[in-house]
Amino acid sequence: MKITTTGRRIDVTSGLKDYIEKKLSKLDKFFSDESTAQATLSVQKDDHIIEVTIYHEGMIFRAEVRDADMYAAIDRVVDVLERQIRKQKTRLEKKLREGAFADYADVDDYAEEEEFKIVKTKKYENKPMSVEEAILQMNLLGHEFYIFNNAKTLDKEVVYKRKDGNYGLIELS
Repeated sequence: MKITTTGRRIDVTSGLKDYIEKKLSKLDKFFSDESTAQATLSVQKDDHIIEVTIYHEGMIFRAEVRDADMYAAIDRVVDVLERQIRKQKTRLEKKLREGAFADYADVDDYAEEEEFKIVKTKKYENKPMSVEEAILQMNLLGHEFYIFNNAKTLDKEVVYKRKDGNYGLIELS
């Protein structure tokens, strides 16, 4: 797996970079050599944040961890990613490296999700609107995201509320 490390408002030292590569290499058993991982380190006040995104054959695995210590955050983000992969073991076996779960054959410490359960279905009128109108509608409904047709392009788009309080826009192609 190819690993790229970047820092936002933090200098990534060679020791920190080596530690990230060492810890993420534990996940090599799941991914092929063509897979890529992007680790982004940042600091906000007293929080050290690491966000790791792994791209593997069209699939994206992502985890973000905040901690007072950057090295502890790195340890925890690897655990979170491994837990995600093991939880979805059955669905992922066909997409991940052959024999990736051989070490976990008789270990069942994570309850695997048997099926995705849809508990509610909603229908809504899909009229074209501006991005600002979609954000307003999302806030009025109290949702974290809102799907709409952009009035200018008539394409389907998604607005969502980010953890930092700002908004994001996903343009579907």
